Amino acid sequence: MPIIRSLEDALAPIIDGCMLVVPRESTGAAMEATRALIRRGVRDLNLVTLPTSSLQADLLIGAGCVAALETSAISLGEFGLAPRFTDAVRSGKLHVRDATCPALHAALQASEKGVPFMPLRGLIGSDVLAHRPDWMVIDNPLANSDPIVLLPALKPDVALFHAPMADAAGNVWVGRQRELATMAHAARTTIVTVEKLHEGSLLNDPVMAAGTLPGLYVEAIALAPRGAWPLTLPDHYPNDGAHLAEYARLAATAEGFATYLDRFVHDRRAA
Repeated sequence: MPIIRSLEDALAPIIDGCMLVVPRESTGAAMEATRALIRRGVRDLNLVTLPTSSLQADLLIGAGCVAALETSAISLGEFGLAPRFTDAVRSGKLHVRDATCPALHAALQASEKGVPFMPLRGLIGSDVLAHRPDWMVIDNPLANSDPIVLLPALKPDVALFHAPMADAAGNVWVGRQRELATMAHAARTTIVTVEKLHEGSLLNDPVMAAGTLPGLYVEAIALAPRGAWPLTLPDHYPNDGAHLAEYARLAATAEGFATYLDRFVHDRRAA
């Protein structure tokens, strides 16, 4: 199968029950892909954010796509709480594994490096440890009376993000957003939507190569112009603040959220 696919074909590996990792909202959230997943009706996702999320996670949770969530924060930022996430937590509909930003990065870096765990010191003394029985505190084997936390490697089934461009070989320009490379290295499969296709090889370009994720790590690419909207794509377009404010207003109630889905997801209305 070619690496450049339709959006629906590219998203085929994201099946019910899989572990899906997505990036923070200011890095390159694949929002057009997210709307397509909701239209398809994917269910029981184990969603991991690296390390936070906003509209993307809130949409998936509100649409009933997520069974479990591992994150350090879900928020709409200046537009307030993430309403569907907040409602799901308060009603007990969502299993949440509290984490921290460094912990999520470290757990994915463990998979990236092919090791079963990653040590991290900064969690010592925090309340988070009391709620994470899978995180183990041990004595540093190289020193005395020096506790350290071991974080099990996180190996997502699929990494999903949006990027400025890719070439026909599947090489993807991520630029300064290096956490996207960490996601791709850690996951079993990586799916990327892009603004445009680049003629020639990104890896053969001496200027572009350093910011390019090799196609070795990419399963499928789909063309999706403005595919991060209404969120930002760094150096390309900003958040659509008016749209995010409207989302916050509508999604405050289940009825308003259903109206939002009808207008902007199922009706395929774009920016």
